[in-house]
Amino acid sequence: MEQIKCDVSNIRLDVFVSAKFSDCTRSYIKTLIDNNRVMVNDKVVKAGYKLKVGDIVSVDFPPVETISTEPQNIPLNIVYEDKDLLVINKQAGLVVHPCSTTKSGTLVNALMYHIKDLSTINGVLRPGIVHRLDKDTSGLMLVAKNDMAHKALQAQLKDKTLNREYLALVKGRIKHNFAVESYIGRNPKNRKQMAIVNESVGKYSYTDFYIHKVYEHYTLLRCVLKTGRTHQIRAHLKSLNHAIVGDELYGGVDKGIKTKGQLLFAYKISFVHPSTNQIMTFEADLPDNYKAILSKLN
Repeated sequence: MEQIKCDVSNIRLDVFVSAKFSDCTRSYIKTLIDNNRVMVNDKVVKAGYKLKVGDIVSVDFPPVETISTEPQNIPLNIVYEDKDLLVINKQAGLVVHPCSTTKSGTLVNALMYHIKDLSTINGVLRPGIVHRLDKDTSGLMLVAKNDMAHKALQAQLKDKTLNREYLALVKGRIKHNFAVESYIGRNPKNRKQMAIVNESVGKYSYTDFYIHKVYEHYTLLRCVLKTGRTHQIRAHLKSLNHAIVGDELYGGVDKGIKTKGQLLFAYKISFVHPSTNQIMTFEADLPDNYKAILSKLN
């Protein structure tokens, strides 16, 4: 049973719960409410009930389907490895961990095959996973091999000393560096998307964008995360009508450029090593298909 104290007035119950549990669809939340699994102040109410500040919302999630993880011989590009951690260069198209829609063939399955020890903090479905990349986003990721390293790296994520930078090819010519500071939550019109929403239902997000190169109809941006929300870079750029090229979900399909998935690459990561306290920085070259596209634009 999950309990949340409402901090805003005059908001629908289904909207509030959907925002607080952004991994769940609006229809799933409504089903929970209709089945009396969501209560306000220990009373059953309807989805359209308007909450008040101080209301206690209780959500009783049903048991989820059990998904087991099995080692699979999937190639891994290991950039660095020691007794505490790995830095890997994830290929596009690889889901990070098993879920209801992808039960095998994930990065976790590959890690369990290639790596003997992984941290246990995130449970059996996400061993070692400190942070995630979207399925079609490629690039550098950190993996923890023990719980000490995992906690230390998570702390750096929280206090923003674990730095991650991306390269994104976007539609349109951009003339100046800029930043986007907003609140992100599920797009009420498309639950597969994230979007900029009201503070009361979203999570704080901040991205710095720097011009790397300007082409005739496109711009290559260097994107620096200050927070790490789901689809953060993709949603921020979509909000400015500069969708990432190849991003089908956020309107970035471009007839002039053929690519599978969005041209978003996590090219740089920097952190303090949990054991040595040394600053570790890694950079990766763009994938060959990404280089070929930029070469044609030149």
